[in-house]
Amino acid sequence: MDVNGTVAEGFEPVREAFLRNFEQLGERGAAVAVYRDGHRIVDLWGGTKDVDGQAPWERDTAQIVRSATKGVAAAVLLLLHQRGELDLDAPVGEYWPEFKAAGKERTLVWHVLAHRAGVPVLDRPLTPGQAADPELGAAAVAAQAPVWEPGTDHGYHAQTYSWLTGELARRVTGRPVGAWLADEIAGPAGADLWLGLPDGQAARVGRVGPVDAPEAAAGLRTRPKRSVTEAYADPGSLTRRAFAAISPLPDENDPAYRAAVLPASNGIATADGLARFYAALIGEVDGGRRLFTPRTVELARGERSAGPDRVLVVGTRFGLGHMLHGAASPLLSPGSFGHPGRGGALGFADPESGLAFGYVTNGFRQSVTADPRAQSLVRAVRAALAGE
Repeated sequence: MDVNGTVAEGFEPVREAFLRNFEQLGERGAAVAVYRDGHRIVDLWGGTKDVDGQAPWERDTAQIVRSATKGVAAAVLLLLHQRGELDLDAPVGEYWPEFKAAGKERTLVWHVLAHRAGVPVLDRPLTPGQAADPELGAAAVAAQAPVWEPGTDHGYHAQTYSWLTGELARRVTGRPVGAWLADEIAGPAGADLWLGLPDGQAARVGRVGPVDAPEAAAGLRTRPKRSVTEAYADPGSLTRRAFAAISPLPDENDPAYRAAVLPASNGIATADGLARFYAALIGEVDGGRRLFTPRTVELARGERSAGPDRVLVVGTRFGLGHMLHGAASPLLSPGSFGHPGRGGALGFADPESGLAFGYVTNGFRQSVTADPRAQSLVRAVRAALAGE
């Protein structure tokens, strides 16, 4: 197995872990990038571009990153707040009047970001075609009655987070959230990161698909707990219903799906683009401007939800839109903030060390919040820092 790219002196353990992912954990094609104080120190890729193909992964290969997109969507709303355009403590209905229906009058903007809005499900799920229409999606969420009193508990809004965040951004800016992201975040940061894949970038994106997990290697747990498995198997559970808000599940290799704008689930990025995005949140990248002020960083990583998650059936921790370091989703340190993608991808920032991390893959596993391949790379970064 050939691993391409470079690592800075002292970060050789990351290359070794990346290689082991192919040798021991069944990796098909993947890339990892790490920035430190705005400069790239790890840039590795290997395997095949397509999960079911033979063409090699190139340095600029991009993949769908599923829920790692949620951290990007959260950054949009936090930047709007930073600019004085969005009040996190205001009712959602102040910006989006239709959302006041069905008992959601007191739902606050920050409830949306922290997965406390109480609308992780749709009583009438949307087809993939309907889900791609932002007006239909927003109308469905606005009409939905909450399954718990907004603000009183938390549960992962697996699919509905798309329309909650996307419509709020549109109501505030007057622009589609994907276009705003391109102009205000990805463009200034120089990050290969898209919500709504442009036609001109389609050839760079590999085919994704499920891959079987091998037997646990090197002490890594690759199978979910029984309670989680049972929740996914029960059609009436909040878990199953939340992920089935789009039903049937979309074909993630369909060009129409990739061109849609679903901030909960269908962002497309390179590993470098994901890492560079997080690096730009916490500092200057190659001389470019920093996106988050120190106060906004604290908003992103200040705990707003913690404990048993009514949807994921494990303990989760959230700041304002970003997952925080914890047993369910270990990041680099207690001060880290970011977001995994179900089955693989991971992006986060660690302000104390100045590190930003991005990992993308074309092979999706059953893992929801902590994929063993991503975790092996995070541990290697931690070991490299400890060895300095």
